[in-house]
Amino acid sequence: MGDELTEELEAVIVGNHVSTGRLSALFTILIWGTTFTSTKLLLRFFTPIEIQVFRNAIAFLALYLVKPQKLILVKKWHELYFAVAGLCGITLYHIFENTALTYTAVANTSLIVATSPFIIALLSPVFLKAEKPEPIFYVGFLIAMAGIAVVSVNGRMNLQLNPIGDFLAFGAATVWAVYSILTKKASAHGYGAVQITRRVFGYSLLFSLPFMLLADFQWKPERLLMPANLLNLLYLGLCASALCFATWNYAVKVLGAIRTSVYIYMIPVISVATSAIVLREPVTWVLTAGAAMTLFGLFLSEQKSFRQANANQSPGSNANHAEGMEDRL
Repeated sequence: MGDELTEELEAVIVGNHVSTGRLSALFTILIWGTTFTSTKLLLRFFTPIEIQVFRNAIAFLALYLVKPQKLILVKKWHELYFAVAGLCGITLYHIFENTALTYTAVANTSLIVATSPFIIALLSPVFLKAEKPEPIFYVGFLIAMAGIAVVSVNGRMNLQLNPIGDFLAFGAATVWAVYSILTKKASAHGYGAVQITRRVFGYSLLFSLPFMLLADFQWKPERLLMPANLLNLLYLGLCASALCFATWNYAVKVLGAIRTSVYIYMIPVISVATSAIVLREPVTWVLTAGAAMTLFGLFLSEQKSFRQANANQSPGSNANHAEGMEDRL
């Protein structure tokens, strides 16, 4: 009887963590879905590397003020996790995505970047042995991608290929997959989401230095004093970076890299919905159908479509592990 009660309590704890992880992922995506518009506006005054540096500097400062305590490494070589994650998920991802937006349409960029869950699914069985997607995951992926395509073109059939821009967008999806796997591996060692996020943003600024020199980085403070530019940079730095990368890393820690990544399917839908609200673009039946397909694909990919490679992982061990990590936030 005692064992049954313990198992029930453990199941409740695990369920609470899963619910919190889902809410964290959904909140993050709601914010990230609006960043394409902010970035597109800033590209009129800033280069892609300038946006990336200003945004990440704001994020790093905010995270330091929230969590100034020094991160103590469990093992010294874990520093490699943070360094490569900072290079891939922050520096290269933003440079690739921001530059892609200068060559190709937002529709192309958002559609290609949304393929990152598939890339993560391919890499996870090798680097994260605890996660293996079932066939239903791939079915959900195909349905979601079809829905994203419908939303992106919105019946206009104007999704035109641009080799440079589309290749950069695919590069962004790939480096994001690497980032997701590395942060999952780091969190498995008990590092808190805020600590991980602050560390990788610090490395992202360090790795940005060569790009700043190559891209002729300019400060030009008068651009920063323009209200619209300042508000967009603060939004990207504080909300989309400092806050959302922390909530995303927490979701990855609780749900796993693949289950969290499928929420990326929602970004194009939210991006289009935002433009409809801000720019008062009409919401057509095509958009509605595409959004419904995307949501259905997300549901299929996220719901119980994973099998544990390690059969000895019990709900209790997952709950205790999640609670231990949460204490380090």
